[in-house]
Amino acid sequence: MNQIETIYKAVLEGDAPGAKSGVEAALKGGATADQIMKEGLIGAMTEVGRLFEAGEYYVPEMLIAARAMQSGLGLLKPYLAQSGLKAAGKVAIGTVKGDLHDIGKNLVGMMLEGAGFEIVDLGTDVAPDKFVAAVKASGVDLIALSALLTTTMPNMLATIEALKAAGLRDKVKVMIGGAPVTEAYAKQIGADGYSADASAATRLARSLVAA
Repeated sequence: MNQIETIYKAVLEGDAPGAKSGVEAALKGGATADQIMKEGLIGAMTEVGRLFEAGEYYVPEMLIAARAMQSGLGLLKPYLAQSGLKAAGKVAIGTVKGDLHDIGKNLVGMMLEGAGFEIVDLGTDVAPDKFVAAVKASGVDLIALSALLTTTMPNMLATIEALKAAGLRDKVKVMIGGAPVTEAYAKQIGADGYSADASAATRLARSLVAA
């Protein structure tokens, strides 16, 4: 088994120390940061998403795989910066104002990072103006809004309206998700897309940024 395969297997198995040592060994062995990222980390997380959708992996398996991926990515980031590898896109992610739930948001953020996106995590209880500020300051391509409470869902609409008021709505795509959120609600408030889970969120983000 070569070093890239070792990284791939470690991420699939949720082996964080293995992923980290695999990245170290691959770098010492002459593999490029680009190759390790695309074939090792992104490749593994793509397979994790497939296994989740096939019903072979569940949220806990996705979570530990994503954490293993992040342990390898942490080592790789300085090399990626030097290589000039362009991120798949830049995403500002947060749970909307009034909502303190973060497990779903964190998992989506990790899956997006595993797909090669640069993540700006705004945390929980994020007011609409903070999302607007992130677009202005960070040049994000996509905003990902999470809500777990029906009472905080209107703040998704408030965020979209704040982007419109700031003249930024046409400069950024907006995707939404969370247990009470639906495709119909996404259309109702004028979001660009809805995702039911972290795996689907990765595919949606790719399609929105490509569009």
